[in-house]
Amino acid sequence: MDAADFSAVLSEVRRFVRERVVPLEAEIDEKDEMPAEIREAAKKMGLFGFALPEEYGGLGLSMYEEAQLMFELGYTTPSLRSMFGTNNGIAGHVLMVGGTEEQKADWLPRIASGEVLASFALTEAEAGSDPSTLTTRAHLDGEDWVINGAKRYITNAPLADVFMVFARTNPDAPRTRGISTFLVPAGTPGLTVAPKDHKMGQFGAWTADVYFDDVRVPASALVGGEAGLNRGFGTAMGCIAHGRVHISSLCVGMAERLVDESVEYARTRRQSGKLIGSFQLVQGLIADSMTDYYAGRATVLEAARAFDAGTDTKIGPSCTKYFASEMVWRVADRAVQVHGGAGYMRGVAVERFYRDARLFRIYEGTSQIQQVIIAKALLGEAARG
Repeated sequence: MDAADFSAVLSEVRRFVRERVVPLEAEIDEKDEMPAEIREAAKKMGLFGFALPEEYGGLGLSMYEEAQLMFELGYTTPSLRSMFGTNNGIAGHVLMVGGTEEQKADWLPRIASGEVLASFALTEAEAGSDPSTLTTRAHLDGEDWVINGAKRYITNAPLADVFMVFARTNPDAPRTRGISTFLVPAGTPGLTVAPKDHKMGQFGAWTADVYFDDVRVPASALVGGEAGLNRGFGTAMGCIAHGRVHISSLCVGMAERLVDESVEYARTRRQSGKLIGSFQLVQGLIADSMTDYYAGRATVLEAARAFDAGTDTKIGPSCTKYFASEMVWRVADRAVQVHGGAGYMRGVAVERFYRDARLFRIYEGTSQIQQVIIAKALLGEAARG
């Protein structure tokens, strides 16, 4: 995107986030629902397709541009980003990476506009950090594929119009080589979405279990067609690598907000007749958080540059996801500490962000999985013992 146009996009999104969404944060948290007017405004701004190609109606942002956009979106409740994150990220990228031209032409314009909400159905009860162990299966019956199994913690499942479903199509193949991806529209007979989960935080972003009981889809639902058969795991890993940089950027945006909340509180709150900002131990907490934020921002931007260049699409995404998710958790913890007792009270922004931030160390691969990925990539055969 032209630099001037991109700058205008960032300015518009910043204004939208800070003037329209931030004032609604407490309401979104209390009602566990994103207001319809915010959803419609996001559609009009093109936020459902900012990472999708221009030829399909998206904004076509690079990873580096996307990271900067996520800094702005991360400044408010993460449920805003979650509303359109799967369209741009792991679900939309399934088609970008592995779809046929017909599948892209059919689905991507509607995903980019927000007409269709896409969901990424990979995680299972016993296949989370290692999705290669998934047990959902699909077999051919005549010209149709029949899917059976269950998925867990699927983002946007209660609202989704289409699911990108990963299922084992060759049970005899090595774990990572017998998985395929299917486009399954909501409402397909046999597909059931459970009631939404009641989570610790990130209210307004809905997840739920999804069940497949003899769900029948045509051969055209196989992502990538015949060429995509048994290649779903590679597609998923490519989408998740992009998602790790995406989530890292969100963490940085939240860290900036937490620093701002901490600074403002320390500037105005008095104890023993003095502003708490004059206490050196409080200053230390704020200085540490600003340093964490600064380092996180630099790390994400470097990872995004390398991702765009294709020089690092594995170690970099894992390093930045690991660092940024742990970083924002430290910053959130310090923000609560700066606020003292007030930081533990519902209705105070840092209390809500403290709950919200905890999830970042879990999804898109836990911190421990990132450690394993990084170490194995560096050590090679030595990591096997």
